[in-house]
This record gives sequence, structure tokens and C-alpha cells, in this order.
Amino acid sequence: MTAAHTILNKLRSLVRARDGILTQELLRTPGKFGLGQVPALKAPDATTGVVCGYCSTGCGLTVHLREGEAVNLSPSADYPVNLGMACPKGWEALTVLEADDRATTPLLRGDDGIRRPVDWHTAMETFAARFKSIQAEHGNESVAYLSTGQIATEEMALLGAVAKFGMGIKHGDGNTRQCMATAVVAYKQAFGFDAPPYTYQDFEESDCIVLVGSNLCIAHPIMWERVMKNRNAPEIVVVDPRRTETAVSATLHLQARPKTDLVLFYGLANLMIERGWVDRSFVEAHTSGFDDYARFVRRFGLLSVAYETGLEAQQIEHLAELIHRKKRVSFWWTMGVNQSHEGVRTAQAIINLALLTGNIGRPGTGANSITGQCNAMGSRLFSNTTNLLGGHDFADPLHRSKVAGVLEIPEDRIPTQAGWTYDRIVDGIREGKIRGLWVIATNPAHSWIHQQDFRQLLGTLDFLVVQDMYSSTETALAADLLLPAAGWGEKEGTFINSERRVGLIKKVRRAPGQALSDFHIFKLAAHYYGCGEMFKRWESPESIFQILKALSANQPCDFTGIRDYRSLDEARGIQWPYPEGAADLSSQRRLFADGRFYHADGRARFVFENPRPMGESPDDEYPFLLLTGRGSASQWHTQTRTAKSGVLRKLYPAELHAEIHPADARWLGIGPGQAMIVESRRGRVHAKAFVTPTVGQGQVFLPMHDPVTNTLTYPDFDPNSRQPAYKGCAVRIRSEGPGAPPESVRSDRPLQAGNVGTERVRS
Repeated sequence: MTAAHTILNKLRSLVRARDGILTQELLRTPGKFGLGQVPALKAPDATTGVVCGYCSTGCGLTVHLREGEAVNLSPSADYPVNLGMACPKGWEALTVLEADDRATTPLLRGDDGIRRPVDWHTAMETFAARFKSIQAEHGNESVAYLSTGQIATEEMALLGAVAKFGMGIKHGDGNTRQCMATAVVAYKQAFGFDAPPYTYQDFEESDCIVLVGSNLCIAHPIMWERVMKNRNAPEIVVVDPRRTETAVSATLHLQARPKTDLVLFYGLANLMIERGWVDRSFVEAHTSGFDDYARFVRRFGLLSVAYETGLEAQQIEHLAELIHRKKRVSFWWTMGVNQSHEGVRTAQAIINLALLTGNIGRPGTGANSITGQCNAMGSRLFSNTTNLLGGHDFADPLHRSKVAGVLEIPEDRIPTQAGWTYDRIVDGIREGKIRGLWVIATNPAHSWIHQQDFRQLLGTLDFLVVQDMYSSTETALAADLLLPAAGWGEKEGTFINSERRVGLIKKVRRAPGQALSDFHIFKLAAHYYGCGEMFKRWESPESIFQILKALSANQPCDFTGIRDYRSLDEARGIQWPYPEGAADLSSQRRLFADGRFYHADGRARFVFENPRPMGESPDDEYPFLLLTGRGSASQWHTQTRTAKSGVLRKLYPAELHAEIHPADARWLGIGPGQAMIVESRRGRVHAKAFVTPTVGQGQVFLPMHDPVTNTLTYPDFDPNSRQPAYKGCAVRIRSEGPGAPPESVRSDRPLQAGNVGTERVRS
């Protein structure tokens, strides 16, 4: 080869290299194990199935292992929940475990205010000494805990048992109060137990799907994919004040004024009763209270309901006709209902519609609450906060006796009444009654309503302990003692998803540094508090699972038929109830097929109450109504995890954007992308204007994920569930910077949220 050829080949190799770092990253190879092509650098030597750790959908993920460590993942094609699909968060579930701000060692704040690393012995010795000192001076009730829907069911149960039965803590609640408490109370009062009745197969079998306050294709995208698999050409009805991504895809969108959905459903019930569109045989055989309900809703006439909701009478009639005419109608709701000042009664108004039309207990039907967090359902049954373990009642002596017997502890260690709810614990801090607080796997300094008030209250505590997998959350930064915890994928246990399916999580990665699983931290807490002997049987997550099985016996959530983790893994998740020896153990099971509910008389109850006003409505000074909600499918809650993924960050705006109606933007002199200030009586935020007709006039929308959004929200609570009403407070808006038009030259004031105009949509 001549020198010229050698030089030419070198030049060609520079222009088109056939090997190198980028080439190796892009090179793909057969993955085996039915995976198809995978990146060559991440080719696995084994795989295992786990349940995703983000939302309540509970998707199955196949984790790709090399030498026992996770190197990649893909959605499981054979898992009955997601059928081979995953949302962006699920695809990135492993990435966020590698973040630089993982908590890796205990941190203890010294007298000089500086936090320094300590070993686990020092951390837990201090934990016990400080909390015991507070209890000795101010009483056992002076220490409280705030838990989560993000850890394994076994860990929740251990925490609740150690805290209440071992440490003597009276008051504890979880962040599920912020998302699902409304549904819990609604189901208990209507059905006799907290029991979402559906299976995801119902999305595919309905011929009419009614979504209330649910932006399903953003908040629960895999559930939306299940809707898209429906071969019945279903009517998809969305009731939502915003023209969301889901509403745009609906066959009928009822863009009712915010917080008028309770009036709407009472009006629908009255209309259907007037026209004889009631399943009398079902109502008479399986419900109680219908006659009283029928008399109550007479005051909600069609024209008055149309006026109050801002809808046309024909739209309301059309929805009533659809519900009557279709054979399999399913009603679904989520945070738009739950996070309301009257969420429980609104949820029960939806349940009432299902009952009076007989749309429950059959394929494609149901009054179906969609849960939020990955293990909110586990928390609802086993967190031992406002319910005794296993869905039992602290106030019931028979329940206390049963739980004490299963746990082999003295019955007098079990409180005789439930402790305070989340909001009451916060008030207790304000009143000086709560002096020590233990926060586990949640970030209330970001997520709690009226955020600034909560952050100030944290500073008044004598001792704040935060247990988290990240050291950088707003709450973790305030901690006097930070306990580093393992995350999803770094420990084992079970989650329970929205359709009551118990699924398995596994340890496929080592936790970084000295971080421990929450299970081990709770065991240490028991040991250092001097009550470890009480929990000697709780020796592993799977041993706790066996205890939880015994606690579930003869409850509506009975799952004594699940043998162990291996059988759960082989079955690809199992829905409760799954009692030992039961006849129907199929993969897809819905409740109430026999028409029997969980009240003593076996009947469902019609529950209702007069609507009540919001705690804070728009007025002349603050003329806009603030709505909050999910921003995108790639964001999750306070973004403690999702913000750690470069891929996910590219899928949502880098800056906070506020949705504002074009007419309001014109009145305020605000153009698309212009800086603006949204201000309430509690705080102000800076945002870029997203001028869009997706929100009604007099309304503005902010994504809940941004750290500043909850500086605006008003602390109003549903009186029945004590769930915060995040989706309604009064704000004012102005453009930021020079060029804002003076008040004197503005056009007429836009319509306030209470007088929002509406438009017809395709139906």
C-alpha cells in the first residue's frame, strides 16, 4: 500500500469511524429472554419481573440483569396491567437511582446548625433519645409521623406498628391524605369498606366511559392506552373545567364551571329519575336510601343546574340519555374530584349514578376511583394511621383483640381511637402540641397546601427527622436528622395498585453508601427505642407479608390465598380479595358481581348532602380562580425522582408556565410567553404565559409539580375526608416588567370564574 493510500485511509477513518465510544453505545445485539435487540453494552445474562414504583397503575417491568445487578429494563408484555406498555417515567425508573444527590449517610445537625455525617448507631441513638425526651416532657402524643404511599406495604405496616404499638406515638398520617382520603371515605360510607370495585379490563369492555376530573392520558397514560384498546367504539365523556388532552380526545366534553360537578351529578340523577331511567330491580334488591335521595335531588332541576354549571341544558340531557341508553357504563374519577372542598359528596354522587342505573358489578361498569401513588392502596389498608392494620377500626374492641392476637402483643398497646389526620397534625405543630416529627418518603415542604406556612412551622419543632432516598428535597434540607433510605429497586416487598392487584417489587440494585431499606430503618428504630422484642417475628419483608395475610383474614381485602412471594411472582400479581380456598381466582376480578356490599345489611347506601361554597372564591381584588394539576406524563408529584432524569426533563418545559385564556390575556396585556405574576393572599409566583383556550375565562392553571405552586394554595379541606382542596383559590394576575397597561386603559373586566362562558363541543 502506498503512503498516499495510507494517508487516505486514515482520513476516511476520521470522517467515518467504524468504532469508538459512540459506536459502542449505539451497537445493538440480540438480548435473548424474548427481549429482541438490546444495547450491546447492556446485554443481560438474566431477567426478572417487578412492579413499577411510580403511580398506582402498577405496571409490570422486566428488569435486565447482569451479574445480579440491574442494567436496563423494558415493559413486561405478559403482565396483565400494562400488556407490554410503559410511560416515560417507567422507562426511566432505573436512571433516577443514580442521581448525585442520593442520601448516602446519616446527617445530624449540631448545636452550630451545621449537619455532619454520623454513623447509624449515633443516628438511631439520637433518634430515640430526642423523641423520648420530648415525650417525657410533653406526653406521648407530642411526637407524630407523616408517612407515604411510596414504600412497600410491609414497610408501611412495620412503621405503623413500631410507631403506635412500640413507641407510643398517637398521631400519624400519610401523604395519601393529599390524594385518596376522599375516595376512601366515599367508598366506606357507600359500600361499607374502602373497595374500588373494578379491574382494568373494564376500560376495554365499557360502551360508555365517563371521566370526571381525570386527565387520564397524562396522569395515567397506560390506563388511557387500555381505553384505546376498547373495540366497542365507546362514548368517552369528560367532565372537566379544562379542555385537557383527554377532553380533546373525548366524544363529549362537559366543560362545567369549576366546583359545580356536585350540582351537575345531582341534576343528572334528578333528570334520570324523572324520566324513569332507573334500574328499579337493582335499586330495590341491593341499595338503601334511594327514596330519600330521589326526594333530595328534586330541587336540582335541569334549567337551574344548567345555569349554575354553565352548561347547556341539551348537553346535560345528552349525557343522561347516553347513561340510560348504553349497556355498560363506567364512571371514573381522580384528583379533580378528590382534591375538592366537597370531594366526598361529589364522589358519592358519582357512586349514586352507578347504583341507580345498576352499573356496578358487571364487566365494563363501576364507580371507579383511580388511585394516585404506587402503593396508596397499600397505605389505605396497612399503614396503621387512621385505620387499624388490615382495614380494621381502632374503636372496635373486637378488631383490637384480633390484631393483638395476630401480632402477639398486649391489647392495651393498641390505641382505642384513631389519631389525628394530616391537617390536624399540622395544626398541632402550630399549637405547640406536636414537638417532634418523623417524615418518611414524602416532601411536605413542597407538597402541603399553603406551603410557606408549613415551612415556617417546621422551624418551630424541637426535633425533625426526615427519612428519604434524596438529601436535596425541601423537607430533607430542613431536617435535624436525615436518615438515608433505599429506593424502589433497592429493596423488596409488595405494592397494591388501583385495581387491588398485589404486585411484587424486588431488590435489583444495591443502595448507595450507607443507605438502608425502610424496613431495616424501622427495625433499628424499634431496637433503639427498646421495643425490638415486640417485633422479633417481623424478621424480613416476606415474614411481614405472612403477618399481613393473617390480619386480612375475613376482611373484604382477605388475601390469605396468596401463598408467598414466589406464588405472587408466578401469578403476575393477584387482586384481592383472594381468600384461601376461594372458588373464583381468575386474573381479572371485579367486586359486587353478586350484588352484596359490605354493610351489615349487604346493601349499598345512597349518601348525599347539600352543596357548600368554596373556602375562598374569586372577588374584585383576586378575580381569577387557580386550578392545579398534572403538568405532563413525564412529571411526578414534587419531582423528587423525575427531575433526576435528563430524558424526562426534556419532555416538559424548563420554566413554569401558567395557562390563561386569550380573552383574559388580552385584558391584562399579556402575550404568549410573556413573564407574568400570579398572586394569592398567601404568596406570588413568576411564570411564563401560555395563552390557550384550554382554560375557561376567569381561570388560570399551574402544574402542581413546580416548587412554588403551593405558595398560592388556600388551606381548605373536605369536612368528611380532611383532604386538602388544591384545585381552587382566588388569585390575581399581572404582567411582569415594563409595558404593562395601566388599569385605566384596560378593557372591561373579563368574566370571573363563577360566570364562565362555555362552548359546545362535538358530541
